Amino acid sequence: MPAFSRFLRYFLAVGRLGSIRRAADELNVSASAIDRQILNVEADLGMPLFERLPTGLRLTAAGEIMMAAGGRWQKNMADVRAQMEDLRGLKRGHVDIAVIDALAKGHVPAAIQSIQTRYPGITIGVKVLKNDAVREAIVRGEVDMGILFEPESYRDLQVRAFVEVVLGFLTPKGHPFGDRREVRFSACDGSPVILPARPLAVCEQVEVLAGTTGIELQRRVESDNIQMIISLVQQGLGIGVLTSLDVMTEVRRGLLSFTRIVDPVLRPMTLALCTASSRTPSHAAGMVVGEIEAGFAQLAYPAALAG
Repeated sequence: MPAFSRFLRYFLAVGRLGSIRRAADELNVSASAIDRQILNVEADLGMPLFERLPTGLRLTAAGEIMMAAGGRWQKNMADVRAQMEDLRGLKRGHVDIAVIDALAKGHVPAAIQSIQTRYPGITIGVKVLKNDAVREAIVRGEVDMGILFEPESYRDLQVRAFVEVVLGFLTPKGHPFGDRREVRFSACDGSPVILPARPLAVCEQVEVLAGTTGIELQRRVESDNIQMIISLVQQGLGIGVLTSLDVMTEVRRGLLSFTRIVDPVLRPMTLALCTASSRTPSHAAGMVVGEIEAGFAQLAYPAALAG
């Protein structure tokens, strides 16, 4: 193994664990070998990468830069290995994906199952993150692709596919709203509501609607977790406000009803499958992008809620 890659493997383990001893145990190498590699590089750089504290090691500013660069280097090396496998005609490799919470069920798991069946040599890592964190993971090269809301203002992202999803009221079966396809936001006036909280992307739209309509919302519960909002609606605590994407599984199963909110100030939200503009996906990542892209239209409203 090249000397630099050996140092980087040692350095990343120490940076993550905060201890040379713990890193040595994890990597099954001697602590003195790890310490020597780090000291040699610190000498070459002319600055420390770690603060030596009684409780362990802590990254310096220079160490933070090295840690970020090391993560990118590891990802790039994985891409190189995948490309080498492509040259041998093997459909192998590892692909990392970042998605928002609403996609932890439904289309993405189904697409992954299909990919694993067709390309068993491809392994997949999935990170479920907040909307802004998905964007950051793509740009930093931590993942090969991501699915997020409202990407059009980000020049460092390449949109591979997109659909529009809408805001609506989520109600238990039998609720009067359940028989209506569309209502104005003011229709919830006087009813207890369960609202999304930041950092959920939909929260901003709800705040705009509340401000423009001027109604006094009966805020029964607020949550930053989509599944919690869905569960509270199922318990009968109030009317939920979420997107068609968030609730497609429950609506398709007949567990809940979704009624679209129509209002002059409200516009659909764009959900997009994105890669980094600065990087070309590996062959394995390209196959996964294509698989997810092929069925992406089913996430659009009203397709997302079709039986």
